[in-house]
Formats: sequence, C-alpha cells, structure tokens
Amino acid sequence: MRPLQMAPQARRNGKPSAGAGGARGKRVVILASHFHSVIAQSLIDGARRTLADAGIRSRDVRVLQVPGAFELPVMAVRAARSRPRPDAIIALGALIRGETPQYDVIAHAVAQGLTHVSVTTGIPISFGVIVATTLAQAQARAGGSEGNRGVEAAAAALAVWQSLAAIR
Repeated sequence: MRPLQMAPQARRNGKPSAGAGGARGKRVVILASHFHSVIAQSLIDGARRTLADAGIRSRDVRVLQVPGAFELPVMAVRAARSRPRPDAIIALGALIRGETPQYDVIAHAVAQGLTHVSVTTGIPISFGVIVATTLAQAQARAGGSEGNRGVEAAAAALAVWQSLAAIR
C-alpha cells in the first residue's frame, strides 16, 4: 500500500499546506498510545514534522500520551472540549494482532469511538492508528518501507481543513 497522496491543492512548494490561508495559527492535539512506544514516537515525529512543514508552530501542537489505543476516544473527547479548542486532533498508535480476539474488539472500538467524537464535536480527528497483523508490518508503517501513518494522519488533517474552508 502506498502512502497517502495529498491532492495538489493541499501541497505548496512540495510541502503540505492547509490551503490559501495556510495552517499558521491552527491548534492541533496529537494523542498517542504509548503501548508500543518506539512505534508511537516515530508516528509523533512524523506528524510533528508534517505540521511544521505546513507552517504550524510547535507551540500550537500539544502531544498527550495515553496508555493504550482503547483510551484514545476518551482523551479525544477531553481534548475536543479543552480551551483553547483544537482545530484538529490526530490519534496515533499501533494495534498488533495477538492470540485472542481482543485485537478485533479494540480496533473496532477505537475507530468507532474516534468517529463518534469527531462527528459530535465537529472537530476533525485523523486516524493514525496502525492496525497490523505483525510487529514487522507495524514498523513498516511507522517510518519504514510503507511510509509513516503519523505523516499521513497529519496530511489528512491539513486536507480536511482545506475542505472545510471551501464549504464555509
């Protein structure tokens, strides 16, 4: 699977942008599950780099860690209600299949929970949670041969801002 390709209008000078108004002044909360801490840090680094390339100041990016992916939705609700209100939330983490069906239950609950928070608060939430069968697959998607889901999630947040601005 190839990394997310941003629409041409969502890139400026080869770097992600949030459209004509840019991303300067946008506030972002990055939520990261630290259960697989090395993978999580790679995702965080990729997201921060992408946001910085788009003009978002580091002081406007807040990184909060949670114990595991299951805790992402409840933290997303709290972050969405915080002041100043974020313009987007980027949820990052890794779920790796184990020997029990718990993986499937958690993956579904996290995706559904984050979707619910986004729809009910109106704040875009980018899903940068790697759902993989093996550790090697997760590593490949956290800055390895298959790209970086943190980069993709940040790029998605930028693209959503651009789309929302177009319908105002």
